Amino acid sequence: MKKRSIVTGALILTGAGVITRVLGFVYRIYMSNIMGAEGMGLYQLIMPVYMLAWSIACSGFNTAISKLIAQEHAKHEYGNMGVILKQSVLITSAVGLLLTVCLYFGATSIAVYFFKDMRTILALQILSLAFPFMAAGTCVRGYFLGLQETLVPAANQVLEQCVRMIVIYCLAGFFIPRGLEYACAVAVIGIVAEEFISFIYIFVSYRKFKTLNRLTKKPSFSSRESLSLICSMAVPLTANRVIGSLLATLENILIPQRLQAFGMSSVEAMSTFGRLSGMAMPLIYFPTALLTSLSVTLVPAVSEAAALNRMNSVRRTVSQSILFASISGVGAASLFLCFPNELGMLIYNQPIGDMLFALGLMCPLLYIQIIFAGVLNGLGNQMFIFKISLLSSIINIFFIYVLVPQYGIWAFMAGWFVSLVISCTFELNKIRHNIKIGLDMCNWILKPVLCASAAGLSVHWINNAYISDYLGNKVGLLVSIMLLFLIFFSLIILTGALKSEDLTRMLKRDNASA
Repeated sequence: MKKRSIVTGALILTGAGVITRVLGFVYRIYMSNIMGAEGMGLYQLIMPVYMLAWSIACSGFNTAISKLIAQEHAKHEYGNMGVILKQSVLITSAVGLLLTVCLYFGATSIAVYFFKDMRTILALQILSLAFPFMAAGTCVRGYFLGLQETLVPAANQVLEQCVRMIVIYCLAGFFIPRGLEYACAVAVIGIVAEEFISFIYIFVSYRKFKTLNRLTKKPSFSSRESLSLICSMAVPLTANRVIGSLLATLENILIPQRLQAFGMSSVEAMSTFGRLSGMAMPLIYFPTALLTSLSVTLVPAVSEAAALNRMNSVRRTVSQSILFASISGVGAASLFLCFPNELGMLIYNQPIGDMLFALGLMCPLLYIQIIFAGVLNGLGNQMFIFKISLLSSIINIFFIYVLVPQYGIWAFMAGWFVSLVISCTFELNKIRHNIKIGLDMCNWILKPVLCASAAGLSVHWINNAYISDYLGNKVGLLVSIMLLFLIFFSLIILTGALKSEDLTRMLKRDNASA
């Protein structure tokens, strides 16, 4: 079975990620038009419950399976791989089923005492049905990622989004006219259908893959040893992510409530929250498709190279990944700082330009942190990641609870920025301590910032002086965006911030070699 490089696997996932995000934006635009900002806020209030359930049921197992499958496959212990996957699926499915029962019968209490909005009850009950399928499917995706076989997970991503969109489109006409409660419910029905179809597809793909590659062999360790190995990695990871998800859920619950303390009505507070979390944030994260995929593939690659003491390879891979993240983050920042109002009106027809401008300033830190997470997970620093995540959440909650009632939504953004600066500083220092990597501040920061500034200022002037007058606002904006990135990446190449040999090394088949 041919082994793919980090970048090859990441590019496959990125292709699927881009398609999924484009479809997701079409979906969000459609939903925001039919539900409005308040409806999107209500939907975003429920989504942390979904993420919390994922964290409890399978988040730790996803990473643990990826690492364990990679290790056992390298030793050709195919029987061990099968035992690891089967036990993981049984455990996560059982936990998922338990969560289904708890949420279905506890939906009313959660809506009354936590969300303080009775309109979320129906959506919560429907959402509970997705958990067992989500848990089992996540384990099998971790199996494929551990083998660096990214085609199946990539196709699975696209399938999930397509199923969700089809379900919403078919049912929206029946549910939406009944009010926001049912509008939110139909969005959640799409999630349940997506997880069920995804579960069927991923298991059929696993059976076919296992048969074609003849991955059959008696296990070399007992079921008890396998269970101990899985839990020793998965339980700490799960605990870390569950606490992180709980804190993130608390943040999302507090924001609308503290906005009301700022003086907004309940409708205004929910609408502001919906514009921020349901419109502006997804747009900011849209360009991270490659980085998210790269972070996923870094976990088994860095783990394997570090275990074999190939530290030169680890340092080179990490340095190049940080460079790609920095270039992407600074380039995205130039886009959102140049055209925040235009992008908000073009995509959502909503006045979110001020939010996009503020979030655009955070892009370099947000994007680099994605790579830091992959590197630290690959190096086995899960407890450190948890501590940093906890510190970040405490800072955010402090700003939300204390300062949002005085300064509004901008206090939350200020807190998020402060937490990013602190988190990235600690994470970079930890990586440098572990692998002794040098700081290339010129290529990582100085050159990308100068290139982005030059490209942004020139394109902004050209757009205002010529393009928008001749081509109109919408077409002119698209042309300006393409021109912005053309100039930016041309300057990146000309200044030598990104060299051809950097990409060539990452594309080599055996990227873990010394």
